[in-house]
Amino acid sequence: MSTGDNTLVHRRTAFDDWRSITIGIYMALVGYGVMVGIPVISTAWVTQLGFTEVQVGRVAGADLGGLSFGAVIASLFVATVNRRLIIVASVAVAVGANAACMVMTTYEWTLWLRFLAGAGSGVYTAVAIATLGGTSRPARTFNLLLFTFAFSQAGELYVLPKLTMDGIYIVFMASYLVSLPFLKWVPPRPLDKTLDVEVDVTERGGRHHVEHRHVPAYVPWLVLVSVALTYINIGAYWTYIELASLDSAAVSADWVSSLLVYTSLSSLLGCLFATILSNRYGLSRPLLVTLVCHAIIVGMLAFGINHVNILISLFSFNFLWIFVDVYQFATVANVDHSGRFQALMPAAQGLGQILGPNIAATVLAFGFGYDGVFVMCALASLTAMFIYLMMYLRLRAVIPALADAS
Repeated sequence: MSTGDNTLVHRRTAFDDWRSITIGIYMALVGYGVMVGIPVISTAWVTQLGFTEVQVGRVAGADLGGLSFGAVIASLFVATVNRRLIIVASVAVAVGANAACMVMTTYEWTLWLRFLAGAGSGVYTAVAIATLGGTSRPARTFNLLLFTFAFSQAGELYVLPKLTMDGIYIVFMASYLVSLPFLKWVPPRPLDKTLDVEVDVTERGGRHHVEHRHVPAYVPWLVLVSVALTYINIGAYWTYIELASLDSAAVSADWVSSLLVYTSLSSLLGCLFATILSNRYGLSRPLLVTLVCHAIIVGMLAFGINHVNILISLFSFNFLWIFVDVYQFATVANVDHSGRFQALMPAAQGLGQILGPNIAATVLAFGFGYDGVFVMCALASLTAMFIYLMMYLRLRAVIPALADAS
């Protein structure tokens, strides 16, 4: 008979090899490069190509919507097709589309080419996430990814503003090509295709035995919905935060530009605290609190932007962003061994990224201003929290070890 003291079993796999983790992290950083650089790229589209603020929202949405589309395509093949071949195809698409953007610079051409570039990036990123999610301790692995992400983000936001539009595209192209010599480090196929968990059950006599528990399909799907809603907030906020700040007479352009770089380093603290909290409280409970906090720190900008609240908002946004990604990615990786649902994580992010900027652009088009954009961001985060709360309460009833897993 069980004592109720049950925990998930984490078994080491080929994906735990340092080379697999290294190439997975590099590919994820490259794949998310456009998402990270959106504030700078959005400004470059306005200042260098002459796009309007509404057009910027549409182009950013197309790019990040392409990420979602590509990840969906990857999820169809990541469990059955050699992942190294998938990577080669995705690099060809991403590099080709970025190169075309240097030649065809009108709004209409840029809109479609950014969608194509995003699709290549989405496939590439999905394989990276499936590779990292195959490790025995996905929360730890994704935390390592996001630790390096903090440096990558700061570096990108420091370098990209110094480049021309063509220079930005060239950096993206080169980043994809660098990974090709290391394809052998990517395990070509998953080790398992089941949607279940192993639970270490402690009996009353102190003995242990392992039980397989089937995980209902609604678990990863609800996480994916929550991710999409979370990234509606993140996508809209990250697309317009610099433009909204520059629109305010209370802050200077130089102040905002420096904040975008230096507050990104708060992600390092986020990695540390995310690990401490998940080790003690599991993944779900800290995530619920984080989503509420995220709503507060974006919503407060609806009351006006000044030097103090933009500092607090950007610092907190980057700090809490890490929590959201680590907890949601690890929750899916704990139950999905095929990589299909893991590959859909960038799809959910991309869906949120295309909806977020487009909803924000619509809010602006109707004249509600940036205040309305930030209110919308807060509501998206709160909706994600309520969906995740429903899933957590259900899991507490059927598989407690998974509900509170780290």
